[in-house]
This record gives sequence, C-alpha cells and structure tokens, in this order.
Amino acid sequence: MGRGTLRVYLGAAPGVGKTFAALGEAHRRAARGADVVVGVVETHGRDRTAAQLEGLEVLPRATVTHRGVSLSELDVDGVLARHPEVVVVDELAHTNAPGSRNEFRWQDVDEFVAAGICVITTVNVQHLASLTDVVAQITGVTQGETVPDEVVRRADQVELVDMSPESLRRRLAHGNVYPAERVDAAMGNWFRVGNLTALRELALLWLADRVDEGLRRYRAEHDIDHVWETRERVVVALTGGPEGETLVRRAARVARRGGDGVLLAVHVLRSDGLTGASPAALRAQRTLVESLGGTYHQVVGDDVATALLEFARGVDATQLVVGTSRRTRWARAFRGGVGGAVVAESGEIDVHIVTHAAAGSRGLRLPPLTGALTARRRWAGLVVALLGVPAVTALCLAAGSALPLASVLLVFLLLVVSVALVGGLYPALVAAVVGGLAENWFFTVPTGRLTVDQLDDVVALAGYLVVAVAVATVVDRSARRATAAARSRAETALLASLSRSVLAGNQGLPALLEQVREAFGLDSVALVEDGREVGACGRPTGDVDTEPITETLALRLSGRALAPGDRRVLVAFAEQAAVALQQGRLAAAAAESDRLAAGNSMRTALLAAVSHDLRTPLAGIKAASSALRSTQLALTEADRVELVETVDESADRLTGLVDNLLDMSRLQAGAVTPVTAPADLVGVVHRALSWLEDPSRVTVTAPDDLPAVLADPGLLERVVANLVGNAARHAPSGPLAVTAGTLPGRVELRVVDRGPGVPEADRERVFAPFQRLGDSPSGHGVGLGLAVARGLTEAMGGTLDAEDTPGGGLTMVLSLRVAA
Repeated sequence: MGRGTLRVYLGAAPGVGKTFAALGEAHRRAARGADVVVGVVETHGRDRTAAQLEGLEVLPRATVTHRGVSLSELDVDGVLARHPEVVVVDELAHTNAPGSRNEFRWQDVDEFVAAGICVITTVNVQHLASLTDVVAQITGVTQGETVPDEVVRRADQVELVDMSPESLRRRLAHGNVYPAERVDAAMGNWFRVGNLTALRELALLWLADRVDEGLRRYRAEHDIDHVWETRERVVVALTGGPEGETLVRRAARVARRGGDGVLLAVHVLRSDGLTGASPAALRAQRTLVESLGGTYHQVVGDDVATALLEFARGVDATQLVVGTSRRTRWARAFRGGVGGAVVAESGEIDVHIVTHAAAGSRGLRLPPLTGALTARRRWAGLVVALLGVPAVTALCLAAGSALPLASVLLVFLLLVVSVALVGGLYPALVAAVVGGLAENWFFTVPTGRLTVDQLDDVVALAGYLVVAVAVATVVDRSARRATAAARSRAETALLASLSRSVLAGNQGLPALLEQVREAFGLDSVALVEDGREVGACGRPTGDVDTEPITETLALRLSGRALAPGDRRVLVAFAEQAAVALQQGRLAAAAAESDRLAAGNSMRTALLAAVSHDLRTPLAGIKAASSALRSTQLALTEADRVELVETVDESADRLTGLVDNLLDMSRLQAGAVTPVTAPADLVGVVHRALSWLEDPSRVTVTAPDDLPAVLADPGLLERVVANLVGNAARHAPSGPLAVTAGTLPGRVELRVVDRGPGVPEADRERVFAPFQRLGDSPSGHGVGLGLAVARGLTEAMGGTLDAEDTPGGGLTMVLSLRVAA
C-alpha cells in the first residue's frame, strides 16, 4: 500500500476561506467517485462553511476527558478503521487535548498519509513555526499553536487562499467571520489593514520560496543545468576595492528593472588566505548590499572566474555584474583579467562589465622595498652581497683554469640565493648585478674588460642574471608570505578568542579594553562615545591617538605608535569593544524590560482580580445591605440574621483578598521585613484556624516537645491561614490534617488534604501569583494565597513546597528553622 497525498490550503489570516475551499475540493473529488469523509472541520459558526458539509460523510469525533472536562477531538482510530480514500482534517496546527493518541494534529495527518489516505487540510501562515517570531513582532500576539515548516513543505500540493485586506475586513464587518460582539475588537486588533497586509506578504513569500525549492528539485531530477529565467537574479562580484559601491548600485538597478528581482553579492576568498581585500571595505559594501534588499555571500576558490560562475549557476543567476580590471592595459596584455574569463565561460548568464573611476589605476609593480623583512636583515643581506662577491671572485680566481665558466656562474648563483635568504629581494639583486660584472671582468674572454666575444658566454651570463633574479624574487616572496601567514595565524587566534569571549558574555568592556592594551603594548586605552569616556584602562603617558569605530564611537590610545598592520587588527578589536558595549546595554535594557514586563503583568492580573474576584464580595455586601435598608420588603428575623451573616462573610472574604493583594505588593516591592523571634508553632496554628468557617474539620497533631521555631508570629499566622484555607477550598468535603514534626535543625509543618491534587508538572505554578490552574471559579480568590505564603515563608528563612498525599490529594510542607 503506497503513501497518500497531502494537500494544504494556506491562508494569511482567519476568514479568508481556507475551510470553504478545502470542502469545495472534497465535493469535487466526491463527484468524481472518490470515497471522501470529513474527519474534523471547525465551522466557527459560519453558515456558508456549515452548508458546505451537506452531502459529505462526517465521521463522529472522539471524546477525551481531561480534569473532569469532556473535549471532542479528531477520532484517529475511527479514520484509520474507516480508511477512506480522502479525509478532510481542518486546522493542521491544532494541539490535541491531553490523553489523545498524538500530541499534535499534524502528527495525526502524518499517520493518515503513511496509511495511504489522502488528506486535505488547512493552516494559517501565523502558525508556521519559522514565522511565529515575525508574526509576534507584527501583531503583538505570540502563537501558542504551531506546525513545523517541514510538515507543510513536504506536502504534495500547497494552495494559497488569498484575499485582499479590504475584502477580508468587509467580510468581518458583515459578520461572515466572527459574531457581531467580536467584530469591533477584531477590527481594531488582529484585523488591522497593516497586520493583514504584512501577513499576506509573509504567506506569498513563504509560498514563493517553496515554489523555488520545487523548481530546483525538478531541474535536479531531470538533469536540467541551464538557467530558467523565471525571475531576475543578479549576482554582483565584489573585491573590496573602491569600485564596490558603483557595482552594487548598478546591480541593484538591474535587479529592480525586473520588478521583484533578487540581488546577491559575492566575494571570492583565496584558499591560501594570504591575500585579500580590506575587511573594513567589505563590511561597508555588505552593509550597502543589505540596505538595498540584497544578500551577501562569500565563497572560497583559487580561480576567481570559475568560483564566480559556479556560485552564479548555483543560485540560478540570470545576470552577473563585474567591474572592469583596475590594472593597466600593459598589465592586462601579460595576464588576462577576471572579466574576460567570466565572459568566455558564462554561457546563458548575461555578464555586465561595468567601468568605474578606479579602472586602469593599478599596473605591474615590484614588491615594496620594505617587504616582510626587518631593516636589520636587509642591511645584513647587503653586507653579505658586497663582501661575498669579492670573496667568491678570489676563490674562483685561485682555482684558475680548473674551474670552467659554468661552475663559476653556479657558485655566484649560490651566493645570490644565500643573500636572498638573509636580506630579501633587493640585496639579492645587488649581488646578482655585481656578481655578473665580476664574472664578465674576470672570467669571460677577453678578461679585464666588460665585453664578451663568444656567444656562449653571452648566453651564460644572461642566463645567470635571469635565474638569479627569478630565484631571488621567489625566495623573497616566500619569506614575505611565510611572515604574513604566521601573522595571520596569530591574528586569527587572537580575534577568535576575543570573539568567543564576547559572544559568550565572559568579558565586560573593561576586561576587553585591558586585553587590547596588553595585546598592543599600549599605556592606556579608552572607549569614547560622542567625546565622553564610557570605558578605560591604564593611564595615558604621552601623545593620544584616536582610532574611529563608528560615527559616535572611537578608541583613544596612548603609548607607542602602531604599525599599519597593527591598526588593521585594532579595527577588529575596536568593533568587538563596540559589541561589548552594546551587549552590556542590551543586557541592562533586557533586565529593565523584564522588570517592567513583570510589573505590567502584575498590574494586569491585579486589575483582572479587582474587576472579577473582588466584585463578588462587594456585590454580596451591597445586596444584603440594600435588602436590610429597604422599607418595602417584609423581612423576618431569620431573614435579617441571614443577611447580616452574608454581609459579615462577604466582608471577611473581602478583607482576606485585600490582605493577600497588599502582602503580594509588599513582597514584589521587597518591603517585607520580618521580625523573627522564637514562636510557638502549635499556638500559631490554632490562631490561624480561627479564620476558617469550620475549624472542626481540621485535625492538628504535634509532639509535646515540639521546639519553638524562628519566625515572625504574625507573618507565620498568615502563612498557615493561607495554606489551610487553600486546602479547605480544594477539598470542601473531606477531612484536613495539620501535622508537625522535627528534623535536624528544622521543624516541618504539613497541611494535608484529600482533594484532587495537582500534577507534578504544575506544582511550581501553584506558587505563582494569580494562578488557580482552572480549578476554582471566579469569585473564590485571586490565586494569591500560595504565592503570598511562599513569599512570606522565604522572607523568614523557611521553605514551602508541595507534595502528593498518599492515596490522593495535596500536602503543603512548611519548613522553618529551630529557634536557638
């Protein structure tokens, strides 16, 4: 039996018609003779959607009981037993009730597809897991139910159910989406035009990416390697040179001409890592690319043209933008440029060779005089050359005719190599030229003159000079590259260590500046923002130099003058310092945001408590007092007594709620300062029981020699009263027990009930403010009792935890220190 197919109807928002379209497809397949059933469809009270169910077989749902509440879910076993050809399963991102066969509905769908059943389903773009953070930023609402993108991506068909924001708002206003009482709130929140437009764009872009994936997969399966110009993809090659901005802007204009063209910038890194562009220039060009809506990429390759074309073909580029060479025409005559090679091998990709102001500004140049060697080594090489030529000449003259000219040239060549190893290129060139003159004067016929009569000698001398210069150049270049490689390794290791520390948050700004000071041997380093120091280490001792980081940030350095190579690394350090500064500020802002969010959550919950739970006792007091004051009601004495008791009970309940709210606000503000002293725990328990309506329900057990505890008697009474009151509310008919016992250095008080208990996963939640876990109706407390109890207990140096009661129920364990 093969796998079934999956067809997904994707929408940008509720109400666009996904379910209606899915049921329409079900009717079409049923009309073609397919066995179609409806597994689960949510009509949300929409008449047109409900009408679509007519004529289709709707399977009964399964009933799942959770915490005494019966919930209806998709009957997975029933669908598998019925095994239709096609099943309609609405709301793919739905989370199943605890106790269901699978945790998520998309897992149910996977089972159906694996069993060979074709599935028609629906999902909104805000439920795709990869987009939940983006949707939260747009709408301010975090989705609780999500479906992995991969589930939708592997669907056989994904169909977008699209509707303009204006049309959807009209549907909403006409009552076709939500009931009339929910329309105004929906129009002003989720269904704002801006939200709907952004969600619609997200849906279109997500589906466009999936279409691109399908197109690439089709081309790979059918071995199609030529470019299909479904939309313009423009690749611009960046070298980090001064022409970069010109190329990027030209490429962006080319991409815009195609409407929704894609801009991609690529920089080719040499695999040896020894040569490359300025990191600062590449960062600036990357910023420009991203500001124009493009993406930046780096690839590694020794052949720049080949690497560019491989990248372009890999991203299905239709056009490639490269800059004309910065070398002169004379230089290009010896070695062709990258542009020419790209044009020759581009195939179906259009290549734009863009001229710029820096074109032709770089020709053939000798290596710099400084090279990679120190001045001391260059002078040493020059001394070896000037002393070595006379010494080698004298040695060869002493050998006389026993040493032919070829051997003499070989000895002088060895001298040139030795000089190149010691002092680099230019001392070796001096040795080659002076040695050539000495060979001509002393060893070629006629001797004693700078002339050569025999053609063989001319060839030998010319060959000697060419080989000497070539060998000296290679040796010097190898030395410079070895030095550069060693320095690059050291810089890379240093920067990698620094980056790891900064990213891991292990180093603050002062430690980072100290590392900069030590790494470069400076006297002081300071980070300056808008002329004001925000961090510094060391003490300035001389001239102060400034290294800019951004428009507002700079490093202020004091000490030795830095070489250009050191400044290049210093730029990277400076940027890390800026990151560390920003990281510290973000951490402080995040902490402040968390504090404000916690306060806002507390205020919101407090308002909810005041508007609901405090209203009940106030309403009771008002109703009872109004009845007592009324002259039109004929009240008996029993009625009056009952009304007075109602006022008294409501006032007590109101007092308890207000006390808990005040205690919680004091705990949140850190204003609780207990006055601890030895306290009689049993006496405190009996005083706390007086708060109960029926203290006789509670059995108190404690040993006669129970030691005193270190606590604030008033606060401890509130804690015990809250614990016993909580147990009485959740076990209204069963007995309650309060037992005390001793442990080494501590006394434990256990409040035991035989109520429904609390699952282990929720035991810590019961101590959070405004949590009732759905087990207490409105008007029976604001969910602060246990939060206040734990807060007061911890303020007195004790602990409060929840445990299972053997045989069912919940036990609160209060632990306090024994008084000395």
